[in-house]
Amino acid sequence: MSNPQPIIRKARFNDGPAIFKRIKAHPNELVPRPISDIMLNIDRFLVAEANGEIVGTAAWSVLPELDTTKNPSVEIQSVSVREDYQKAGLGRRLVEAALARVAELKPDQVIVLTFTPPFFAKLGFVPVSKEKLMYKLYKGCINCTKYDSPYTCPEEAMALDFRNWKGNAS
Repeated sequence: MSNPQPIIRKARFNDGPAIFKRIKAHPNELVPRPISDIMLNIDRFLVAEANGEIVGTAAWSVLPELDTTKNPSVEIQSVSVREDYQKAGLGRRLVEAALARVAELKPDQVIVLTFTPPFFAKLGFVPVSKEKLMYKLYKGCINCTKYDSPYTCPEEAMALDFRNWKGNAS
């Protein structure tokens, strides 16, 4: 018997604990997020729901830009799919839904820091130097307790040029 096709929807306040649990289920792949951070940013989360359960999440964050002539970048974060729903396209659907949501902001680029570069490469992301993402490193990585330095962290920095994004990644 196969799993039902999850629906992707905007997160609601009462989804906070399930989102927290979903992110915490991937301690080696995702940066943990306190429930307070999830609740403060609930409007930037999407969830995949099947049979009344949250089986996937994705979120985004607007990143500061030091050069005011450029649009800020957006980071895709907290992409998590329950193991029994992996390898069925749900992660792709969540990321594409998040990209569609941030499209109205018209960012120059969308970035990720990831342990799964092949997944994001299929969505059109390409590797970039962490030095090009200093604002991200300052905003998030500076407080990470897992690694001594953002440059020793094994996560790969990737970016999607969003100026020509059509909503259909290759």
